Amino acid sequence: QVHVMESGGGSVQAGGSLRLSCTASGFAFNGADMGWFRQAPGKERDMVAMLWHAPSDTFYTYYADSVKGRFTISQDNAKNTLYLQMNSLKPEDTAIYYCATDSRTYGSGRCRRTEDDFDSWGQGTQVTVSS
Repeated sequence: QVHVMESGGGSVQAGGSLRLSCTASGFAFNGADMGWFRQAPGKERDMVAMLWHAPSDTFYTYYADSVKGRFTISQDNAKNTLYLQMNSLKPEDTAIYYCATDSRTYGSGRCRRTEDDFDSWGQGTQVTVSS
């Protein structure tokens, strides 16, 4: 059974940092497409960052313009854990952050950014940034 679960959210002042973790099980984590999304109050859920693998075992990353240069997505295959390091946080980063995977993929070689591309989601973790 596919399972992903986020942790690491919290409250921080503007300019601070947080690291979100997403533990995964039930699928081939080291080759699957993985993404971080967020949803602010009254807004749609949007992709923040994505990590995907090429068939050659190379991996690639994508970042939304709003977080580029401040957030870093990474994974530890030994721990089956995906991370989102968030630095220089701003009040507009306040949202519920979700980890998602398309557990059907392995080395897809594609960057896909819509919710429908992902088949399994965590419950979300709240990030609040105060000014």
